[in-house]
Amino acid sequence: MSDWDTVTILKKRPQKASAAKSEQAVNAARRQGVAVDTQQKWGGGQNKHTVTTKNTAKLDRETEELKHDKVPLDIGKLIMQGRQAKGWSQKDLATKICEKPQIVNDYEAGRGIPNQVVLGKIERAIGIKLRGKDLGQPLPPPGTKK
Repeated sequence: MSDWDTVTILKKRPQKASAAKSEQAVNAARRQGVAVDTQQKWGGGQNKHTVTTKNTAKLDRETEELKHDKVPLDIGKLIMQGRQAKGWSQKDLATKICEKPQIVNDYEAGRGIPNQVVLGKIERAIGIKLRGKDLGQPLPPPGTKK
């Protein structure tokens, strides 16, 4: 038999950081007379970045109720007429422009918040101008200038 068969190796693992912060570990350290510094961090370990802005007081003083702009009803009617002229349902139009059917529904009902990218997609799909001064006019083919 070799000497290595009789040797016992004991490894003491270092204390985990989470165990060192537990209430039991803090109490044990106090009993041993070790200096203990405890701090409780507010929101530590959470992914929160809520900081009050400088305009908070200004917004509190504001008496008027602030709301997002909505798509005007006349643009909603133009979208509906252009879609129906092509024989598409709201779902078909939404599929063509790669958006959700609810967005097309909101735009037609005047509830949607105007997004220029979405309006541009709808313009190209139905072929009717929805922005600018000549609303409702046919959209010129691509590559032509006025």
